[in-house]
Amino acid sequence: MTAASGEQPLAGDRKVRMPSCLLKLTRVVLSHKPCALFTLIFVFIALAYQKLYWGIGEDPKSSVPTSGLSAERSCAHYVPSALDMAGGPSPSTGNVFFVETSEQTAPSYLFSCSVESAARTHPASRVVVLMKGLAKENGSLPRHWAFSLLSCFPNVEILPLDLTELFSGTPLAQWFLQPQRQQEPHFLHVLSDACRIVLMWKFGGIYLDTDFIVLKNLQNLTNALGIQGDSVLNGAFLSFEAKHKFIEICMQDFVQNYNGWAWGHQGPELLTRVFKKWCSVGTIKSMSCKGVSALAQEVVYPIPWQDWEQLFEAVSALELQKLLKNTYAVHIWNKLSHRTKLEIPSQALLAQLYSQFCPATYAKMKQDSEELSRRAV
Repeated sequence: MTAASGEQPLAGDRKVRMPSCLLKLTRVVLSHKPCALFTLIFVFIALAYQKLYWGIGEDPKSSVPTSGLSAERSCAHYVPSALDMAGGPSPSTGNVFFVETSEQTAPSYLFSCSVESAARTHPASRVVVLMKGLAKENGSLPRHWAFSLLSCFPNVEILPLDLTELFSGTPLAQWFLQPQRQQEPHFLHVLSDACRIVLMWKFGGIYLDTDFIVLKNLQNLTNALGIQGDSVLNGAFLSFEAKHKFIEICMQDFVQNYNGWAWGHQGPELLTRVFKKWCSVGTIKSMSCKGVSALAQEVVYPIPWQDWEQLFEAVSALELQKLLKNTYAVHIWNKLSHRTKLEIPSQALLAQLYSQFCPATYAKMKQDSEELSRRAV
């Protein structure tokens, strides 16, 4: 504070003397001295540089960031208090996990929205984002707007994903070390299926795919997974206590009945066949047995994958409220929907979800959309 206070009068003194210097130089030019014009231009440039220098020195926070959002300026605007985020503190402090098994380090709008919405609805929980691509970043996050935005949330942690360490001590350790696995057509998806069940086994908490938008706190949905439709379970959402027997059986089944060439065999189909054996049933409906719950479709998969285009259709606020009355999170089915353009702003169901449940990401989307419109003119 002392140094800053000392600099400002100095800058002010220089401004007072500037007119006198310019007046003298002007008189020289008017007296027809040949080199004076060059001298005058040089002094103008020097004064402009000096002004820029002192302007930066007076207020470091006023500089424009070169990438992403300014932490000093954006965080206070985008991140409310814990009580504002979720209507009260979370009933539990269990972790919420997201995983990126590719080398991708440039999160999409949907990725950012998933993490932001989880952070807002779980203010007392650690929201842990594990990314394989960060292993090469030497402990620093890449310069990207999404990392700047998400770093504003005090409960969000973005960390490298060490797969060897994650799978160690589990039945999946040897499976992962087999190099031929990486040649399989669905390896990244299978790897994601493996990560989520191991995370649930080792640490417990909540796992979410990065194409979810979270509407409510999920902590009271313990030892649960959701029905996606047609008596099939989906692992895009999992919530389990650490070392749960059901997850242990899932890990064993993952290795014993492995088939990386069939889409879904290590994911939804695995969870479905394990649950059927666990409950000794042939058909899965909204039910609970032996401490594990299969949640009704509306809880986390209110839009069936076959109807994913509904996400881009306009709905009224009343229709949206009715649709999501008993819903905790909405799966966006990114594998199917990612190529569809979303108009921002609009009354599309997905646009309204962005606006309400990840407003910081939505603001960035709107800003980018407006910038593109200006460039197109």
